[in-house]
Amino acid sequence: MKNQICTGVFVLFFLLLVTKWPSVEAQTCQPSGEIRGRKALPGQCNKENDSDCCVQSKLYTIYKCSPQAYGHTKAKLTINSFEKGGDGGGPSECDNQYHSDDTPVVALSTGWFNNKQRCLNFITIYGNGRSVQAKVVDECDSTMGCDADHDYQPPCPNNIVDASKAVWKALGVPESDWGDLDISWSDA
Repeated sequence: MKNQICTGVFVLFFLLLVTKWPSVEAQTCQPSGEIRGRKALPGQCNKENDSDCCVQSKLYTIYKCSPQAYGHTKAKLTINSFEKGGDGGGPSECDNQYHSDDTPVVALSTGWFNNKQRCLNFITIYGNGRSVQAKVVDECDSTMGCDADHDYQPPCPNNIVDASKAVWKALGVPESDWGDLDISWSDA
């Protein structure tokens, strides 16, 4: 009888661990605060690739972290132009250069960017039944936004892989569907 009770308790503990583990993991990156939106002066927020511009007085959540990156990490793929004059704003954080939209490059949310630890390294992006390698060249800032340095765009969510057009093409996503895609990624 004692053995059956111990076995039952163990099974119950195991089931709780297995069913609650994903939610515990997801809770490891909590919002770090909020910033208040400031409206850009005319012509100061580049709306290329359907980029959002901050709304005056709206509160935007900021994050200093991202979900833990391991194996195939779930993320949202967004589109960005890393070219001069593109909606990415200034030159890339990793090399202070602009990059062609025809080159597979990405910006990662602040936590995944990890204080430039992934700079100029490659990641593999999995989506739409395909995969592509892309170089990390920039940060999609999850801690700041709504200012001139960030093209008056809101802070990035904490789970973004912001990719050039070349990445979207390599994944075989029709251009009409570019902008937001559930993907996973891993360090290459």
